[in-house]
Amino acid sequence: MPVPSPSHAVTQSLKSPHGRLLDLRQPQVMGILNLTPDSFYPGSRLSPADETALLHRAEAMLRAGAAALDVGGYSSRPGAADIAPTEELRRVLPAIVAVRRAFPEAFISIDTFRASIAAAAVAAGADLVNDIGGGTLDADMLPTVARLRVPYCLMHLRGTPQIMRELTDYPDDLVLTILRFFRDQLEKLRQANGGHPPADVLLDPGFGFAKNAPQNFELLRRLPELAPLGHALLVGLSRKAMVHKFLGLSPDAALNGTTALHAWALRGGARLLRVHDVAEARQVVRLWEMGW
Repeated sequence: MPVPSPSHAVTQSLKSPHGRLLDLRQPQVMGILNLTPDSFYPGSRLSPADETALLHRAEAMLRAGAAALDVGGYSSRPGAADIAPTEELRRVLPAIVAVRRAFPEAFISIDTFRASIAAAAVAAGADLVNDIGGGTLDADMLPTVARLRVPYCLMHLRGTPQIMRELTDYPDDLVLTILRFFRDQLEKLRQANGGHPPADVLLDPGFGFAKNAPQNFELLRRLPELAPLGHALLVGLSRKAMVHKFLGLSPDAALNGTTALHAWALRGGARLLRVHDVAEARQVVRLWEMGW
């Protein structure tokens, strides 16, 4: 398959329907706010009932240099339990309302693959929809994103979090498969947008999602091959199995390895790092900017 030509220059910024702007001319950091009891990294878990802890962590991340906060209520670790939309909404909506009230200028992302959750979150003040399904897990997601005119992160995934570990066989070249996926989903989003190319789209290659350890490292080496699509890259590597399992560690001991891979991702063109540890990721970005 020929490498697609970009329909416009690589994304430089994301403009929220609420007027807030996320500047991506230089790499930025997105802090993770997990409102789940079963996320793979226990240190990231927050209780939906504990607004004080939520706001304390949000404030700490913003002070440490987070340009965005990603609020999620559905654990997408391999084999995670499926939960009903009502439960996901119960977890995330009060959190978005609380963070928006406390930090009016913060750029807030909703981490969901469900269109109804995305719409409710944007109505409550979310600025970005971060969809691990890339529009494949809910047929209403792409039309909803187009209707709301909200920035969108489109991630590569095969299957669902419950079965993705069984879907790591790629008969064709891994990066070529991902390029085709992005091409097809971007075209569906364009059609949902009345035939007009949406400008404010991030692409996430989906490290750890239907990819084994060798495939994750191959993808990391080959990140620059995704650049011709014309959209900035969000990369999520923080404390994942490709770090802690490879090193024989637990997720809570995987910060140093995460930092090393963040530097690698920046060199490959990442513009937004999705992280648990904002201060350390910001240090990597600052050093990379000085040395690149």
